[in-house]
Amino acid sequence: MTASVDTERTITVTVNGVRREATVPVRRLLSDALRHDLGLTGTHVGCEHGVCGACTVIVDGAPMRSCLMLAVQVDGAEVRTVEGLAHEDHQGGQVLHPVQEAFRECHALQCGFCTPGFLMTIAAGLESRDPDAELTEDEVDEMVGGNLCRCTGYANIKKAVRHAADAMKDGAR
Repeated sequence: MTASVDTERTITVTVNGVRREATVPVRRLLSDALRHDLGLTGTHVGCEHGVCGACTVIVDGAPMRSCLMLAVQVDGAEVRTVEGLAHEDHQGGQVLHPVQEAFRECHALQCGFCTPGFLMTIAAGLESRDPDAELTEDEVDEMVGGNLCRCTGYANIKKAVRHAADAMKDGAR
């Protein structure tokens, strides 16, 4: 008797607040499912080894490398991508997340390839801490340390982290 092997599986995942369903190969990476099956191309794939951080998304509140996860692992989970950071205001316009606004104001991007991963990692880091607590340089270093950027030298990215933390302390989210 031969055991049957499923090659595809239907998953249900809430992505950026919207419940989505997709039938994916069981070995499809989350990064590929987001990009190819769900059409969310903001998640970039750089190294495919979990080193660069460009593919970082937030899964159930924690930043995760989507190139290291299978799509079937997020079945039933809540996933937030860079497309889910901004939100609509009451007039239908887009309001940038404080981290996105800080990156813009602090010139914290160059080519932009690594930016989605930085935005997601930093947003998760800032959203998980007490906004009134003093942000230490070690915390800033921790938030940016797992993401690689070949263009900026990190100074403006770190400045953007502090700027976003200040904005979130003042109530922006």
